[in-house]
Amino acid sequence: MAGIKALVGLSFTGAIGLTFLMLGCALEQYSNYWPLFVLIFYVISPIPHFIAKRASSDSDAASSSCRELAYFFTTGIVVSAFGLPVILARILVIKWGACGLVMAGNAVIFFTIFGFFFVFGNNDDFSWDQW
Repeated sequence: MAGIKALVGLSFTGAIGLTFLMLGCALEQYSNYWPLFVLIFYVISPIPHFIAKRASSDSDAASSSCRELAYFFTTGIVVSAFGLPVILARILVIKWGACGLVMAGNAVIFFTIFGFFFVFGNNDDFSWDQW
C-alpha cells in the first residue's frame, strides 16, 4: 500500500512540474515553446542509471566505476537541463519569467525522478525488468 501512495505522490509532483513547464511556454506574455526542449533531458536523465544497473556485475562493492560514470553523465544531463533555459533567456529567445517557470519545473521534475529511484530502487523484491 505504501508503494501506491508513493506512486500517487510522485505522479502528483510530476504533474506540478510539467504544469510549471507548460506555464513557462504557453502563458500569453511568454508564448514561446522553445523551453519544451528540456523534455528531452527529462527522458534521457535516467538512461545512464539504467545502463549502469544492467552493466555492473558487482553490486556489493561500495563504488564501481560504471556507477560513478553514470552519476557523472546524469549530473551533466541535469545541469544541461537547467542551463538551456538560462541560455535561451540570455540570448532573448525566451523571457526571464518563462526561464524562472521552466527552472521551477526542472527542480520539481528532477526531484520526482530522484524520488522514484529512491522509493522504488532500493527494494530487493523490485526488479527493473518490470519496466
